[in-house]
Amino acid sequence: MSDLLRPHLHDAVAEIEHQVRTHVLGAGQPLDGDYEHMVHQVISETVAHFVDSLSRDEARGRELRTSELRALYTKLGAEAARRGRSADLLQSALRLSGQIVCRRFIKDAYRFSWPRETLATLTDSLFELLGRAADAGAQGYARQQGRMASDRAHHRTRLRDLLLRDPPPAPDALTAQAGAAGWTVPHTLAAIALPPTSRTHPPGRVLPPDILPNWDPPAPYLIVPDPDTLGRERLHTLLAPLGSIGIGPTVAPSGAANSLSWARHTLLLIERGILPSDGPVRASDHTALLAAARAEDLIGTTATPLLNPLLALPPARRAPLLATLLTYLESGDNAVTTGKRLRVHEQTVRYRLRRITELTGSLFDDPAQRLDLMLTLTWLVHAPPGRAAGKRTGTAES
Repeated sequence: MSDLLRPHLHDAVAEIEHQVRTHVLGAGQPLDGDYEHMVHQVISETVAHFVDSLSRDEARGRELRTSELRALYTKLGAEAARRGRSADLLQSALRLSGQIVCRRFIKDAYRFSWPRETLATLTDSLFELLGRAADAGAQGYARQQGRMASDRAHHRTRLRDLLLRDPPPAPDALTAQAGAAGWTVPHTLAAIALPPTSRTHPPGRVLPPDILPNWDPPAPYLIVPDPDTLGRERLHTLLAPLGSIGIGPTVAPSGAANSLSWARHTLLLIERGILPSDGPVRASDHTALLAAARAEDLIGTTATPLLNPLLALPPARRAPLLATLLTYLESGDNAVTTGKRLRVHEQTVRYRLRRITELTGSLFDDPAQRLDLMLTLTWLVHAPPGRAAGKRTGTAES
């Protein structure tokens, strides 16, 4: 039977190669010389192997050639994965090749008056061969994808660590590592600090692929490119089940370590109950409080001489006076605005201000002390002595 088909080998190879290039491979990215040669080799070897397999002679040679053909399809599948081509292209090419060969079989069956048994044998042998080829190609594709994913993960880890290096990396070094990781260097980024419990249930499968996570340290975190672009708010929804998160300021890539530092500091204040824990908290929304927290020890020392009469009051009396003084200074010494912000009558504000003056002997109107005083009050209002946290209140002094 192989003798009948052998004279038509060249024509069959030419037709299959033309159709596969035109209807399968030509629809995707253009072929380069090496890949084009590989496609030609695979088609030629497949057709030759099929014809040889129909011969009753040289069984050992057929086994050897089957092994070589399997290796060839494994290599073709791996090369398709490496070039970013779809795995479906190989399957489509094999289906198209099978259709072409079947049409040729039917045509030759009529031309040479083959019996039905001959045509059935040819068809069965063809699809058995194509099935083995498809399996080998799929295995090669999957293995190469696995190797590429492992390499990419390694490069992404190195990229993440490079971004957090202090001092920051040179732009050329960052660009090179980003290229190896398949990551585009963004104009801006921000770090997100996550609670320790997120290590046990990381949402890695649903995170956008451009985010660089690290779930391993006791304090997990994410590096998020272009955090202020449209759609990034959906990320907060994905992270909501993890609990409280602190979002660092948006910075250039060279400032990634700084963004992570502030994100973690924000999360620390959430855990202490000083910042709200009912959703994502942005460091940029609490600049004064974060700055004051960094100087917590200094504030605890310097606040005593100035505000000691207020700090000596019981918490229920101290809290509204401190909140009123801070809000009054923030409002440009406007009692009406202060009352609206605290939701109390302006006369209540004026009464509290008089009490503050009576207790401290100061009007707190020295411009040179104003900024320091506001920073100190910011910390004392949110983290009053003797308890973890407090909120501004409009409750009247008792």
